[in-house]
Amino acid sequence: MTGPTLAIRVCGPSDRDAVVALWTACGLVVPWNDPAADIALALSRPNSTILLGTLDGGIVASAMVGHDGHRGWIYYVAVDPVHQKRGYGHRMVEAAERWLAEAGMPKVQLLVRETNQRVLAFYERLGYATSPVTMMQKWLTKPSP
Repeated sequence: MTGPTLAIRVCGPSDRDAVVALWTACGLVVPWNDPAADIALALSRPNSTILLGTLDGGIVASAMVGHDGHRGWIYYVAVDPVHQKRGYGHRMVEAAERWLAEAGMPKVQLLVRETNQRVLAFYERLGYATSPVTMMQKWLTKPSP
């Protein structure tokens, strides 16, 4: 099912509250990540941004995108639950892939929680596959509770 045409633009600092609300509505906010800090960091670097999908000027979708000079990453792909199942998530992923391709990145990666089977299936339909790797992490600063 498709809906009205989604306009895609780059996020600005004044969009912060609306983007945090979108991410919260989509269940993407977790206690150990401060979404406002994530937005500020993404917008402060030349190798990252947040793309927003809008309908009649209102923010209904997002994709945070960035690269490390070797590979691209996509985070925070979100579509307002009221507007899901209309192809907007697909459009946001395509826009993120295009942004990365224009930055010269030959590969894109993303992380999905294993418990999020519905989203895993979404990415598989878009041609993504599970990588045979183990992701490891180390906190350099303790996350706030």
